[in-house]
Amino acid sequence: MEIICIDKKTFDEFRTRFCELEGRMARLCHSQEDTDLKNWMDNQDVCDVLHISKKTLQVYRDKGLLPFTRIKHKMFYKPEDVQNLLESSYHPIKRKP
Repeated sequence: MEIICIDKKTFDEFRTRFCELEGRMARLCHSQEDTDLKNWMDNQDVCDVLHISKKTLQVYRDKGLLPFTRIKHKMFYKPEDVQNLLESSYHPIKRKP
């Protein structure tokens, strides 16, 4: 084993910078975890965004048009999947020349 000696001032500065880096990493990881869970949408959120009824949303699920996750009796949807449904159903207006 090799032992390296450094002066106290250098060690304290290194320790301070390391603690700051550790704090930043913890905040980044924590905010990413929170963001992922907050983004999930429930039935009401999706109905509000798409301006559809709960029955229509059920039809979308039954036909496989909108992926979902079920936990007990509650459905959850990823915002990206709702956006993909909107984009796949987009029909631009074609104007005659």
